[in-house]
Amino acid sequence: MKKILIQLDTDAQPSTFDRVVAVDAGVDELMSYGGITPENVEALVHGAMFTRGPKKLHRTAIFVGGSHVEQGEALFQRIQKTFFGPVRVSVMIDSNGSNTTAAAAVLAAGKHLDFAETTALILGGTGPVGQRAAQLLAKRGAKVIVASRSEERAQATCDAISAAVEGAQLQALSLKDHKQIEEANRETNLIIAAGAAGVKLLPAACWKPMKQLKVVIDLNAVPPAGVEEVDVMDKATDRDGVLCYGAIGVGGTKMKIHEAAIRKLFKTNDLVLDTEEIYQIGANLKK
Repeated sequence: MKKILIQLDTDAQPSTFDRVVAVDAGVDELMSYGGITPENVEALVHGAMFTRGPKKLHRTAIFVGGSHVEQGEALFQRIQKTFFGPVRVSVMIDSNGSNTTAAAAVLAAGKHLDFAETTALILGGTGPVGQRAAQLLAKRGAKVIVASRSEERAQATCDAISAAVEGAQLQALSLKDHKQIEEANRETNLIIAAGAAGVKLLPAACWKPMKQLKVVIDLNAVPPAGVEEVDVMDKATDRDGVLCYGAIGVGGTKMKIHEAAIRKLFKTNDLVLDTEEIYQIGANLKK
């Protein structure tokens, strides 16, 4: 029986990126729908639930995507509420690539750091990737500084993660001047820049003097670099004693995680793949 993936996208046009990855992951039939909302999704979910017998439902799965993460999360929750009992299919969310990218970044950092002894600074920490990277790091015992131009948003992100992760060590930081990074974070071992594309978040003069810094990860693939003097192709590149990763350097792992997660959807009919589950898929790739 063919593996059918139903791509539900919150954007008007379903993502070609996500469609290509689905094909490369071995999906037999891909059904892509754009402009999907919690209000119009039920009939599509019912179509996935009621067309195959219980023992064959694992051959159908749903992928939630789109550029608007909050809309994707609302859609993801509505889909799960539509299921009942054993009549369900597996579902994954990766709106804007936020889960797979955050997982790949944290896995890259974990090659070089003991998170229980790590202080991490997340630039763009209130964005979709930044929030998920902060959540993954906090769950693994790191001290996490969530930086944003808005202190209110940074604190709201910290509060949300604290509610989900018992014992999370979080600090909100409002950045209005680059020098604050050097002054407020002298113990920082890890920097992950997860801000908007094409925005320089951190000049080299701010991060190079940080004596405890060991790893810098810049997830911006659009010039100029989010972290100055980190190249998009860097992959554990030593720059003055700091191991650096660029967006493409992390991107290979992100793609492997994305494809592996799609393949896993067809193992059973009751998987729910969100941030933590997708991270675990990435962690198991090397085993």
